Amino acid sequence: MEIISDLHIHGRFSRATSKQLNIENLEKYARIKGVNLLGTGDFTHPEWITELKKELKDDGTGILRTKTDFPFVLQTEISLVYSQGDRGRRVHLVILAPNFGVVDQITEYLKSKGRIDYDGRPIFNINSIEFTEKLKGISDKIELIPAHIWTPWFGMLGSKSGFNSVKECFGDQTKHIHALETGLSSDPLMNWRLSQLDKFQIVSSSDLHSFWPWRMGREATVFEFDKLSYDHVLKALRTGDGLKKTIEVDPGYGKYHFDGHRNCNVSLEPRQSKELNNICPSCGKPLTIGVLNRVEELADRKEGYKPAGAKDYLTLMPMSEIISAILGKAISTQTVWKEYYNIMKAGTSEYDVVLNASLEKLKEATNEKIAQALIDNREGKIKVKAGYDGKYGVPLLGEVKKQPQQEFKIKHKQTSLGEF
Repeated sequence: MEIISDLHIHGRFSRATSKQLNIENLEKYARIKGVNLLGTGDFTHPEWITELKKELKDDGTGILRTKTDFPFVLQTEISLVYSQGDRGRRVHLVILAPNFGVVDQITEYLKSKGRIDYDGRPIFNINSIEFTEKLKGISDKIELIPAHIWTPWFGMLGSKSGFNSVKECFGDQTKHIHALETGLSSDPLMNWRLSQLDKFQIVSSSDLHSFWPWRMGREATVFEFDKLSYDHVLKALRTGDGLKKTIEVDPGYGKYHFDGHRNCNVSLEPRQSKELNNICPSCGKPLTIGVLNRVEELADRKEGYKPAGAKDYLTLMPMSEIISAILGKAISTQTVWKEYYNIMKAGTSEYDVVLNASLEKLKEATNEKIAQALIDNREGKIKVKAGYDGKYGVPLLGEVKKQPQQEFKIKHKQTSLGEF
């Protein structure tokens, strides 16, 4: 049984999230996307955990299910902000838990260190070593995964406040770290350039903050089990047994792939930044050093190296991004979502369409240009103008107009997939 999972999301009580991020919508859009296992997000938040306990029931295997049998895993993200080695550090960690009882113990520990009610992703002045030791003392079945490890501001290996190695961050608790999340701005090929990362599983997730389907499962980890259970997920993350592959966006799509200054409209490749001593040629201030540059700084291998036993991965752009680029319309317009709805007739979910629908089937559902672009997407042929300093990359398929700042609810007619 193949399981496409997204184990790093947020609920509506996190900052900068849609108020429509409830369990019902998470399930609905996961089914539309083709994701069949979700993290719950934000289990430390008092209002969200109340909803989780009301809406989800443990099936006896550590997997929580809705009334319509959709599976979730208890998950949250914690922000640790502290000083170590004469530097300020900011590290985000994804936490998985086996049951509500363990979640309650984690929450009580965190309440002794600060507030948990103001944000779904709370911030604590605890170092990664102490935090890991405390959580493993609660339960060995708690799993800690460093999130989006290369992000400049909040990644474990980020250029602004990160470390140069996993060991430097976690010390003697490194033994409890088994998997690392790539983040949108890197992919496995980039991570394979560091021999120090060979012993860790590479996983991917969306870090969803919006109810829009293009955010759900834009990156994912694919498992293969005879039966879904928390223990099987844990074993896959810790040993690789049952971890089949990851689904990645082109790393250029991520908001921090290149170096640059967003306000100055300056985007630079690492070699260009080095020629400028990492100083913005427009304003004269230090550049935000992106993921590609940081990987090259720490890499001890040439590009293209693949370690023995490394898992495969797919590179796919969200279907809505392809449609938006070709039509020259913002993603959050009815024009794009009408076309999205039409194309969904070619399969049972977005992942089914982008991975399996034939060119002929796609041509029946949309115009030839979009149909061919979806095939090119499947074959990894879509080029991306790289993102930088908090600005997303753009697929090079057409002119994409600036998206409106305020989201609005798009109404579509009822389909077998539910109302989009």
